[in-house]
Amino acid sequence: MRCLFLFFTCCFLFHSSAQTLTLVELNCENLFDCEDDSLKQDEDWLPTAVRSWTPKRYWRKQNHIAQEILSCQEETVPDLIALVEVENDVCLRDLTKRSLLRNAGYQYLMTESPDLRGIDVALLYQPLKFRPICYDTYHIQPIEGMRPTRDILYVSGLIASDDTLHVYVVHAPSRYGGERATRPNRQLIANRLIEAIQQLPENAKVVIVGDFNDGADDPALQFLENHSLVNVTRHATGSHGAKGTYRYQGDWGSIDHVFVSSVLLDFVEQTYINDAPFLLEEDKKYGGVKPLRTYIGPRYQRGFSDHLPLVVRFRFGPI
Repeated sequence: MRCLFLFFTCCFLFHSSAQTLTLVELNCENLFDCEDDSLKQDEDWLPTAVRSWTPKRYWRKQNHIAQEILSCQEETVPDLIALVEVENDVCLRDLTKRSLLRNAGYQYLMTESPDLRGIDVALLYQPLKFRPICYDTYHIQPIEGMRPTRDILYVSGLIASDDTLHVYVVHAPSRYGGERATRPNRQLIANRLIEAIQQLPENAKVVIVGDFNDGADDPALQFLENHSLVNVTRHATGSHGAKGTYRYQGDWGSIDHVFVSSVLLDFVEQTYINDAPFLLEEDKKYGGVKPLRTYIGPRYQRGFSDHLPLVVRFRFGPI
């Protein structure tokens, strides 16, 4: 397995009897820059396109994503952030260095996938709480009738307790074309994850996080659970009306998930959906509330994302 060495030190970070680590997952709903990439199908995200994706809207989006992240935890910033639907390094550099996150000290790693639209996944991290040892990307070879999809990002790093955490960030193929017809595409992701995890040492501390485009009881995710992974966000809800991370035609559901290896289960302190009121709007058609998204079709509505952030807090040390 290709694994690029980043850096290592035997005495980094601080030590105490217990340390918390907060992980956030967020599908950003099309975080594209405003420049045309001739190798990708990003024509919808240009100033001259039907969506009028201008620099003004781009920077509003960047600061909105930053607000979502900052609102996930009081007093301090989250330690690890798995982002889905980000176009390229420009978007991540602007988010971490030029948006409202610019003073938060985040560093990041991301994929460069063959996805036709050019969207990728990324992991932001606080170097004082998570120090990468190595990373890799796992390419998914499409089966017949399947479009190229996002690579899986793998990052192995040390946390404050001197444990090694193995993090996989996923954006599985969509259900476009029908759930049953596209089910094998998402099963490919589950298969590749299990193959990768089986190469790790026994009792490795594993976290799999992302947008799986499946519910907790769908076959690909049941496959993961049948291989001793635990969906710790299966029952996560918000405190302002959200019963899932995503709402479609009035029904709440979660296609964003966090799985952990069984050895990590006792260290999970809290799971929840960040449904801060400013991330929601009234659902006038179906009642209740729904995520305040950036676009509905081609119509711009100055929102945040069609997904809500998913949060998991770990506590390492004496239980």
